[in-house]
Amino acid sequence: MKKYTYLLAILCSSYSFAQRIFTIEEATLGNRAFNVENLNAVKWSKNENTITYLDPTYQNLIAQSAVTSRNEIISTKNDIEQALQKALPKETFTVKMFPYNFEWINYNIIKFEIASTQNNYIIEYNVNTKNILSALPYEIKGTSPALNYSNTLVAWLDKNNIKITNDQNVTKSVTTDTDQAIVNGSSNTHRQEFGIDRGMWWSPTEDKLLYYRKDETMVANYPLPQWDTRVASIKNTKYPMAGEKSEEVSLVIYDLQTDKKTIVDTQGDKEQYLTTVTWDPTGQFIYVGVLNRGQNHLKLNQYNVTTGKLVKTLFEEQLPTWVEPQNQLIFLPKNPDQFIYQTDVDGYNQMYLYNTKGKLIKKLGFENVIVEKVLGFSKDGKSISYLGITNNGLDRQLFKVEIKNGKTQQLTTTPGYHNASLSTDETFILDQYSNVTTPNVIEVINLKNKKTTTLINATNPFQGKIDMPKMELVKITSADGKTPLNGRVIYPVNYDVNKKYPVMIYVYGGSHAQLVKNRWLGGASLFEYYMAQKDYVVFTVDNRGSDARGRDFTRVTHRNLGINEMNDQIKGVDYLKTLPIVDQNKIGVYGWSYGGFMTTSLMLNYNDIFKVGVAGGPVMDWKWYEAMYGERYMDTPQENPEGYKKSSTIDKVKNLKGDLLIIHGAQDPVVVQQHSMEFIEACIKANIQVDYFLYPTHEHNVGGKDSIHLNTKIAKYFDTYLKK
Repeated sequence: MKKYTYLLAILCSSYSFAQRIFTIEEATLGNRAFNVENLNAVKWSKNENTITYLDPTYQNLIAQSAVTSRNEIISTKNDIEQALQKALPKETFTVKMFPYNFEWINYNIIKFEIASTQNNYIIEYNVNTKNILSALPYEIKGTSPALNYSNTLVAWLDKNNIKITNDQNVTKSVTTDTDQAIVNGSSNTHRQEFGIDRGMWWSPTEDKLLYYRKDETMVANYPLPQWDTRVASIKNTKYPMAGEKSEEVSLVIYDLQTDKKTIVDTQGDKEQYLTTVTWDPTGQFIYVGVLNRGQNHLKLNQYNVTTGKLVKTLFEEQLPTWVEPQNQLIFLPKNPDQFIYQTDVDGYNQMYLYNTKGKLIKKLGFENVIVEKVLGFSKDGKSISYLGITNNGLDRQLFKVEIKNGKTQQLTTTPGYHNASLSTDETFILDQYSNVTTPNVIEVINLKNKKTTTLINATNPFQGKIDMPKMELVKITSADGKTPLNGRVIYPVNYDVNKKYPVMIYVYGGSHAQLVKNRWLGGASLFEYYMAQKDYVVFTVDNRGSDARGRDFTRVTHRNLGINEMNDQIKGVDYLKTLPIVDQNKIGVYGWSYGGFMTTSLMLNYNDIFKVGVAGGPVMDWKWYEAMYGERYMDTPQENPEGYKKSSTIDKVKNLKGDLLIIHGAQDPVVVQQHSMEFIEACIKANIQVDYFLYPTHEHNVGGKDSIHLNTKIAKYFDTYLKK
């Protein structure tokens, strides 16, 4: 069990007499006084070697040369306001700041979205002339806008139907389904698994719109009680539980010129998953990753746009565990017959170059680096840059790979969490990073002479103000005896080496989540530091099954959720027991969602270790969870009855010895309240005492100001039952 030497440089100082601990409000919602110094909306412009960002007031857009470091205000909030009034005199806008989420279109033009009192608008604005070049409207009730490439048409959703508005503000309906269970064009298809973040795609030729059509008429209605009326009512949501009837999804191609709709003939099981949806650059074909409901067999298919018929299967992926496509294809800008496909088939999510005949041309992966985010191609299209996961999941670094020969360069090297990108001509890097000793650094790196220009080097915002606990990252060996796990310890502030302290373990443990990171504060929340300030040792370990460590690290959970995860958490407890200040008789655990499942499972299966638990939004039996996520890891209850029984908490309530608080949102459409209700009922039948708290109007997470109430309750529960 090897310790990292990362220590937060926010320990005791000579000003300790003036320092204090967080309030619960600060620990929950933050405090502007403790914000790390930053540049807002910093990015490369399309003007070579020029970056842009917003000033601290969010009123002014500033451009800065990477070559000379000179900067100037190029546009303001007032400029935007005046341009809107001039271009759209009949509309009323409230502009409080320069549009934060703007996007550079070319050297002088940005694009952003803004709403008036009557309409939403997608705006193209010239920062030099201060004029609006185009204002594409759609109705104020519209959602999920999808813009065509020439910015002349926008497809948007009116509830479950698709409409298209042109630049003359003429709107036409694409779909007119009256049944709300027929959902068109929504990103909430397959419950947004498989990296799905949109439900509509414009063709490169701009004359066709491809969209998801989701039929969930056959899916069971799940009742959510509403408390805002004199007599409570029921709001139904469609919820396909594991092993039950699921939604049926198809892809439809709409031709704007003929009004014709062509259903893509994906064939196969109606409950299969349609992923990796991508247009061919010619507009003649589309590509779809067709994944069976069992999620262990993927076919990447090419379809003819005119007929909707299958042209060919390019290749297949099949694993005994699961296949999980997460990304669209990326076609080479200079070669429309070749594309990049991402998969973890060789152990780590990496890039593979294929041609449209389905032939693998080259593997573009580098060592065991996981591709987290593809950033884009060089101007000549010969290389592609990406952010990669390194250092056993702790770090993020910038890489560039040459497509022709696969040669890879790591462009950033300072340990930590980098968000970096190359300038248009690839002579500069805009790099923003932090690590456990560095709050925030933003710098421009000249790749030719290696000179670095620092834009921000933030100081510790807590120094002299807040008495921050010591934090360190540690390395623990997993229950398999060989796999290193990343852990994080936050010590009680100014702890006494001769005293024993209670422990709060914060756990998630499920897929697509990582808690321990080599970034500022180690990835921990201020609430965790608050609990350390209240004399707890706060501990977290990312067990096998969590994110950012590769395929084999995750697949150990297959058909047995919770088992290996708990084994690794116990290895974390073994590590804690080596710390002289840990009170081994006062160990508690807290987690939400999958972490709520882990909390409850640990309280039941290791009741001699865990004395107190707080489980928020917990899965109690995977048969009540949704099919898309649950069946990937567990298969169906019919196929894996033993696995479901082993992972269920319901038949283990008699093992509860400690104090357990279960918290749930009554409107939770993710982990429905039935989970906690069934657990409570089982406790009643077994004469087992358990505590329960319901947030009547909240969904899966408790947000906003009510989260102060939540964290107060959690802290009080630990104080009451673990410190006694």
